[in-house]
Amino acid sequence: MPNLSVYDMAGKEVSKIDVSEEIFGITPNPVVMHKVVVNYLANQRQGTQSTLTRTEVRGGGRKPWKQKGTGNARQGSIRSPQWRHGGVALGPKPRSYRFSLNKKLKRLGLKSALSSKILENNIIVVDKIYLESYKTKDMIKMIGNLNTGKKSLIVLSEVDSKIIKSANNIPGVKTTLVNTLNVYDILNHDSFIVVKDAVSKIEEVYA
Repeated sequence: MPNLSVYDMAGKEVSKIDVSEEIFGITPNPVVMHKVVVNYLANQRQGTQSTLTRTEVRGGGRKPWKQKGTGNARQGSIRSPQWRHGGVALGPKPRSYRFSLNKKLKRLGLKSALSSKILENNIIVVDKIYLESYKTKDMIKMIGNLNTGKKSLIVLSEVDSKIIKSANNIPGVKTTLVNTLNVYDILNHDSFIVVKDAVSKIEEVYA
């Protein structure tokens, strides 16, 4: 069973906790993690890009010159794709990029991502994060005390507007909740900072 140190906001070790081997101690599956990340990014795409075809570009109703006798190649419209200002052939149109993965695969991807962070020693458990007011300076101090990487993901057990808003202005720092945790965010950040209460919630939700 993996064992993690618990730190306070000053960066001092205050205790240790055991975490579930079923969630934090499996062998990471890179293929599944890749599939889940591709799925997440595809589902974020709006798919609103659109180009005009020759029928949608204004003008071009008249044949530019007669079919034969001019010495030019035959043309039916000055809005054909080969003309300047013409329509786009086979261009993108609004579409949905969404596709679904089954729950078992998503869960395996999340467990693999969490386990990979354990193997890389990039999970930092904090006993409690408490701010008296909206202070970005206090959040920067805490992150400095914990000796995190350039990009840090802070996982909370419940919404705390003081923590969330204080972290918003710090480059490379993102806050999230247990129920909105995803593989992309875990892998995209160097350090995984999780409040002690959130660890038990993660085990409860994703067991």
